[in-house]
Amino acid sequence: MCGIIGQISLQAPIQQRQFNAMRDTLQHRGPDGFGSWFSENRLVALGHRRLSFLDLSEKGKQPMTNETGSVWLTFNGEIYNYIPLRAELETAGHHFSSKTDSEVLLHAYEEWGTGMLGRLKGMFAFGIWDEHRKRLLIARDRFGIKPLYYGFLNNQFYFASELKAILKGLAKRPAPSMEAVADFLVYRYVPSPKTIWKGLKKLPPAHYLDISFASGSPDLSPQCYWQLPDPRLRPTPREAVHQVHELLSESVGQHLQSDVPVGSFLSGGYDSSALVAYAHKQGKALDTFSIGFEGWEKSEDQYARRVADHLNLPLHTRLAGREQLALLDQLAYFYDEPLGDISTIPTFMVSQMASQHRKAVLSGEGADELFAGYTWQKPIAGLSTLSRLKYYLPEQISGTSITSYYATAMAMGRFDLEVLKDTIHPRLHDQLPAFPDWFYKKHTRQYPQLLKTVQKLDIQTFMGELVLTKIDRASMAHGLEVRVPFLDHELAEYLFSLHPKVYYRASQTKFLLYENIKNTLPAEILKRPKQGFVGPDSYYMDIAFYANCLRDGQLIKSDVISPAGLERLLRDKDHWRLWKLVVLEKWWQRWMT
Repeated sequence: MCGIIGQISLQAPIQQRQFNAMRDTLQHRGPDGFGSWFSENRLVALGHRRLSFLDLSEKGKQPMTNETGSVWLTFNGEIYNYIPLRAELETAGHHFSSKTDSEVLLHAYEEWGTGMLGRLKGMFAFGIWDEHRKRLLIARDRFGIKPLYYGFLNNQFYFASELKAILKGLAKRPAPSMEAVADFLVYRYVPSPKTIWKGLKKLPPAHYLDISFASGSPDLSPQCYWQLPDPRLRPTPREAVHQVHELLSESVGQHLQSDVPVGSFLSGGYDSSALVAYAHKQGKALDTFSIGFEGWEKSEDQYARRVADHLNLPLHTRLAGREQLALLDQLAYFYDEPLGDISTIPTFMVSQMASQHRKAVLSGEGADELFAGYTWQKPIAGLSTLSRLKYYLPEQISGTSITSYYATAMAMGRFDLEVLKDTIHPRLHDQLPAFPDWFYKKHTRQYPQLLKTVQKLDIQTFMGELVLTKIDRASMAHGLEVRVPFLDHELAEYLFSLHPKVYYRASQTKFLLYENIKNTLPAEILKRPKQGFVGPDSYYMDIAFYANCLRDGQLIKSDVISPAGLERLLRDKDHWRLWKLVVLEKWWQRWMT
């Protein structure tokens, strides 16, 4: 895994020292090496920070070029089917000088152009500069596992793995977007294509930009290259269980490919336990890593220990206490944008610990979305119409739309328009969204089964924007690559194409996954209720902590939030809304002062 950056200037030559300084803000993503390439006229620059896994020699160094020096690449990710792609490209007449998956991308671009994207299996964000055509292709993987930001400012086009790299190159920092601030309070993240900064954008998952710089201002219209399939398959449960087994076995095997050892996060839940069990079946006894919380009877490390002992795996653990709340200051730097998920701290901690032993780990992201393991999916699993949703769940929604249901289920301290107006300073009310749940509405597609509708929302909003951002920044802050076998797109496409009756059982969580691990893991793990990667509620309910952070904070001093609104939240001990405000406060202190 790596850090990438690029700059294309329409006027003045790019300053090499400044560009390299931008590149090196990403050193944490790639501590193993670095490189930059500048075009002969210095109007184009690509940069790379390397975290090496395949072909550790200098031949794997980036930016990388083809034989003629006409096409250049900077790449962040892993292409798991690079070996068969390489064989196909060699048959077509292409010649390779390294054993990397990176070089496969170069020749795939030469052979198929943007059509290459549909052939890639893996996680990726990359930029390819075509010197002859004066074109730049930037692209991001189907689910958004790897990040990519871009912007066109002052006749300069920039792209990078993280916003801080772009900011480093600007003479003046852009203004923060108050619309994005409001979005953060609503969603716990700033949704694509927005960022917290005006003029800078996120490339959405499964999108690319193919930009011509041959003349005039570039066209920056992202194109989508992949969508979830329609649910159309109804195999027998036995057939589905077998197919999931085959696809998951293949995915785990591919995700273990590396010239350095790979480990695994382990929580003792279904998802991470399944991954280490599948790896164990393939003869890999992975080092495992788990975080717990002091004095908590549900602490995950104790369940991880049961799985590790059962499979005879090494387990590394660490306990978190209240003092780890101080990590919020570091997170404000590494996350670039405010991210209000309550598991950011333990994720950061377990990544730090794992990085001391391994350069890459497996992780279970994607399983709940695809196998229907989330608690908010269950109430609507048997329903087919919105009218029935209103009949069965009147206390859980405001209105009759699936958007309202989902917004309520996801909120963890809902900021609807009324609460936004009460919390945000009155001078900013004209910048509040008229419909705060716009991003959920954008990604709502009404399937015949409401469960499928919610699963699509989970994949494209909660997972794509929050979960995968959280795991990428926390791991890459420590030079650790996280691999997510459940997000193999062939496995995901198969699961999403199934009718819910095939994979959902009210009496059995994640039925198809359970059937494949029920004879491999301890019974107490299989019977364990669903639990997110969080700490005890008391960890997040210290109102004195919130008051100390916010009452005399930068958000109050900058007239971003209302003093009266803050006092109401403190008086009501509204800890989930206060948590989001503290995350925003830490971001404001780091980037706006």
